[in-house]
Amino acid sequence: MASSLIDLYGLTRAELAALVTGWDVSAVHAARLWKYLYLDGAESVAAMGELPARLRARLEAETMFGRLGIGKETHSGDGFTRKYLLALEDAHRIETVLMRYKGRTTACISSQVGCAMGCVFCATGQMGYTRHLTAGEIVAQAVHVDRVLRHTVEENPALAEAGHESPHHRHERLRNIVLMGMGEPLHNYDAVLKAVDILCDGAGMGLGAKKITLSTVGVVPGIVRLADENRQVCLAVSLHGATQAERAALVPAARKWTLDALMDACRYYTTKMDRRIFFEWTLIDGKNDGPEQAHAVGALLKGMPAQVNLIPLNPTSGYAGAPSHNAKKFQDVLAEYDLPSTVRQRRGIDIGAGCGQLAVAE
Repeated sequence: MASSLIDLYGLTRAELAALVTGWDVSAVHAARLWKYLYLDGAESVAAMGELPARLRARLEAETMFGRLGIGKETHSGDGFTRKYLLALEDAHRIETVLMRYKGRTTACISSQVGCAMGCVFCATGQMGYTRHLTAGEIVAQAVHVDRVLRHTVEENPALAEAGHESPHHRHERLRNIVLMGMGEPLHNYDAVLKAVDILCDGAGMGLGAKKITLSTVGVVPGIVRLADENRQVCLAVSLHGATQAERAALVPAARKWTLDALMDACRYYTTKMDRRIFFEWTLIDGKNDGPEQAHAVGALLKGMPAQVNLIPLNPTSGYAGAPSHNAKKFQDVLAEYDLPSTVRQRRGIDIGAGCGQLAVAE
């Protein structure tokens, strides 16, 4: 059942100002409220002492912001990854992952409860679809990770000097977001892109759009819309098969949006945006990890501004990851087609936080 409270994290800065001024309160206080939400890390209205008492009373009575309960927090043995099982207002749950790399911290964020795409090697896809997340629920995940980083540095000041920020910064910053968690972002286009707008607002978290990567299994209308709206987020397309039959066997959405239609949309995107696309290829032992498939990928993408991101399959039911040496052989073939490629660094596999592993099991 939907809450009757207004989710502050679901409002753009202009919408927040309209709400506050509509209550006959100065827009100056709306700006201060925004700062409390995104720069100060306030976790309650009671912590917003500089706001007028009547505004705080109204906020307490009529709004909420990002109160995502932590059902479970799991730390990977790699020392760089944490996974959070977060509870929504309606008791549904999602997973969010914090990943540290040299020079940056990334949050892997969910866009839906479950997923309707049904990719056969993906744990989330096997859950089925429950509902879309709201823009506020998407933003709240990024804010949650930001709070974790803030508290980590407060509790361990040495991290500020040894980590990713200068000691003069107040806390470690969330620099990157990947919408590669639970769900298909382009199936929930409006909420996802509104959340992106909120997170990129320079008066708030101020993330760069190009520091946000949106991963899709190939929702063709969404790819075209991204181009038509000149959206500057990075686009990653999960390919996994270089023929229609092979792709449809792994990605059921390919039966609706065929490989030909997908490639037409991708060419439209790269031409209109003058940007490359990251094509994701999950290496599955005996399925799509051989030289024949690598040559097929090369022929399919040759001449397109693209980069292939090879992803060793993480443990899920029914499929096995390809041997590591197959990734190098795959890369060697792609190089023959002048296609740059990388092998994704694996993180959080031991806690089910890797690509394709997110679900809501306790």
